Order: sequence, then structure tokens, then C-alpha cells
Amino acid sequence: MPRDYRTNQRIKVPRVLVIDEEGEQLGDMSTDDALTLAQERGFDLVEVAPAADPPVCRFLDYGKFKYLQTKKEREARKTQKVTLLREVRFRPSIGDHDIEAKKRQVRKLLSEGSKVKLTVMFRGREITHQELGVDLLRKMAESFKDEAKLEKAPSMEGRRMSVTIVPAGQKSKSDKEAKEEVSNA
Repeated sequence: MPRDYRTNQRIKVPRVLVIDEEGEQLGDMSTDDALTLAQERGFDLVEVAPAADPPVCRFLDYGKFKYLQTKKEREARKTQKVTLLREVRFRPSIGDHDIEAKKRQVRKLLSEGSKVKLTVMFRGREITHQELGVDLLRKMAESFKDEAKLEKAPSMEGRRMSVTIVPAGQKSKSDKEAKEEVSNA
């Protein structure tokens, strides 16, 4: 969303710091003088830094300036990479064929660049055999060791045990933490 800049007569401060169309600083002058000078040169007086003391104004073609600002923002949005956290759930009593189907699903999500949270859901008395969940998650995570890195170790959250893996090309939190520990030592 483009920022709304004050221009020409909307600039109400008595004195401004003026920068001309070539980027040369013309110095501190009254707003009226700056406005007449800008109009003589065929430009708009645009307040680019209202928080400064005195506020900074430039001689610009405001229409062109606004167009370039929106174009820059659009380009920035295009290049921005959105990483999704996707979850794949299963139970500790899952069959071999179902595990293979879940692995294919996880591979597809990893190839799309998403983080994947593998979750084992325990029901009833299954919670007493948490080692089955740990083994299952470890086996699943090891099957992706070439394509993904472990971001978060297996942890219990209520009746769910989960582990998070990220595609091999992405940086995981553990990588960042390891670098910080090395630099602090």
C-alpha cells in the first residue's frame, strides 16, 4: 500500500529543507518560496521526510513518483517467498502402505518449499505407548534426510507428538542457533 505524501499546498509547516530534481540540496527555506520555485521548474513539492526537523521536501513529478513507488512495492511482493507450515497427521497404528502414501504426500509438500509438521495423534490408551510415536516419527524423519532437515525435535503437545522438517535448501532454526552458539563461544 503506497504511503500518502503531502504535496504542494497541503504542506503546512513554515520552513522546509529543499532538495531539487537532480538531488542537490538547496537548503532551508520557507514553504512558500520552495513551492514557487518548484512550480517555476514544472515540478510538485513533495514532503518525503515529515519527521525530520525541518521536514525534507523534494521537487518531483508526483504522478510519476507515485507510479514508481507502487511498481517497487509490486515487485517486492512478487519476490517475497511465503513459506507455509503444512501438517501431516497419522496414528501410531498406521499400516505400512499408509506410511508410504504419507511419505509421498510429505515429499510433494517439501518439493513445493513448505515446512512440514509430522504429527502422531494418540487416542485412548495409545498414549501409554509413546515410544511407538517416537519410533514412527524418527523413521519418517530419517526417510527424508536427503531432502529435508529436522527443524524441531519430537515433542508432546497434549495427546499429539510432532516433529517439524524443512526442505534441505532452507535454513532451519537449529542452524541459526548453532551459528549463534559458535559466535558466542
